[in-house]
Amino acid sequence: MIKTSLYITLLLGLSASHLYAKPPQQKPTPKATLEVQKSAALPAHLTTRLAWRKFPQPKYKNEDLNQQNRAAIVRIYADETGKISQATIQESTGLKNLDDALLQAVRTAEIQPTYVEDTAVPTIGFQSFNLRFQDNQHENCQFDFQSKQWLAQQQQQKVQFKYRHQPQLNLSAEDLKNHSRKLKFQFKVNKHGEVKRVKLTQGSGQYALDQQVLAAVKAAQVDVPRQFWLYKKSKLKDEIYFDLNTCDAQEQS
Repeated sequence: MIKTSLYITLLLGLSASHLYAKPPQQKPTPKATLEVQKSAALPAHLTTRLAWRKFPQPKYKNEDLNQQNRAAIVRIYADETGKISQATIQESTGLKNLDDALLQAVRTAEIQPTYVEDTAVPTIGFQSFNLRFQDNQHENCQFDFQSKQWLAQQQQQKVQFKYRHQPQLNLSAEDLKNHSRKLKFQFKVNKHGEVKRVKLTQGSGQYALDQQVLAAVKAAQVDVPRQFWLYKKSKLKDEIYFDLNTCDAQEQS
């Protein structure tokens, strides 16, 4: 009888200890630990040629330049996703209101994420700005996205793809640096029509101008005929020409 009582007591004790015992904590998998350690160990990527996803669009007027050309260099720190977290003036325009306008534009822009060994890392880079004073010549001349494909699309011509909306682009004669410019580019889209990769095949000669056009294309969406997908693997081509002579035509009209 005593042995039976002791046996029952022992069973109850084991059951209670199992009931109130703390569940074992799950240890992170070796892969997750390795990825965290790998990301933390990689330093920020330093570059002088930033690849913009959304190019800075500083807002200022011609008279803000105070009768002369202005230039500045902005130092930029972006996180792993490409969002700008810090922006400081490396070289000033000489006018605080212009410097502030540049910083505000940079902080609302985004760059393409930088990858090192397949791991996204922060980016430190520098962006130069050249603001040219327009002595009433071409001051009000503006250019939007009028590419070869877009113009053909508007004229109801047969095209290999269609932009769902006109890509957002707002350039001035100042951005062309007093020369007509031409760019050619190609890009890939997924099955939803979202642009995933843009490659410049012919540059304009102005890096900042190229980046603004590429950023406009990256933010666009297109429709591709189904039969085109079967043979061309969604690689699309387009080009755009900014004719400075159209500014003279606008002023004479």
